[in-house]
Amino acid sequence: MIHDLNVAATESHWTQARNELGTILVIEDDPRMQKVLQRMFSAENFDVLAAGDGQTALELFQSSRPVAVVLDLILPQISGRELCQMFKVMSPDTPVIVVSAIAEVVDKVLLLELGADDYITKPFSPRELTARVQAAIRRRRRPMPTTTFRFGDCEVDFKKMTATRHRSAVVLTSHEFRLLKFFVEHVERVISREELLNEVWGYNCYPTTRTVDNQILKLRQKLESDPANPRHFLTIYGAGYKFVS
Repeated sequence: MIHDLNVAATESHWTQARNELGTILVIEDDPRMQKVLQRMFSAENFDVLAAGDGQTALELFQSSRPVAVVLDLILPQISGRELCQMFKVMSPDTPVIVVSAIAEVVDKVLLLELGADDYITKPFSPRELTARVQAAIRRRRRPMPTTTFRFGDCEVDFKKMTATRHRSAVVLTSHEFRLLKFFVEHVERVISREELLNEVWGYNCYPTTRTVDNQILKLRQKLESDPANPRHFLTIYGAGYKFVS
């Protein structure tokens, strides 16, 4: 009887731990890889849901609201690229980590533009993948010091994901909001391109830092009165960028 009570208490403890961590949605059409990923995240005490096609994945995402998505690119019915875009429209803060055999730089850049938070190429280290997923979840849960932030003639509401300049609406992508949010959290601090890639995009190693330059150029064009002579998004030559409010 005591043994049974101990077993029940242990099971209750692990169930509670899983509930607190949340659900990982694994989207992978290869049954063997799907099982590998399920075992990996179950071992880390996450609840795991799995889908083998795009339509099922979309339905599970809408019904379960996972804390993170692990997404293969090549899927039946709805492609991984389309799913990534849909997920970011429905829930911009939910991390999407792409796992794919496709290693072309152009695909990585495209996925960044669609809102993917990280990209890892098959074959991969299970430890590296779990670490990247957990890092993406931590970034998502990092508290914001304020919901609304004003600088110059701009006002940004990070909770509603809206922005205005001269009281006119400005359309920002999910990645542009994420980059701006990181700058707001680190006002006046010089931040290297590598740190931005790691903290905002989730990449520990990336083929080119031009991705950061292009995103900051877009923020300047949308939020600076004179993008050619920026007052807020400053280039610190040889070091990186600095945001001044």
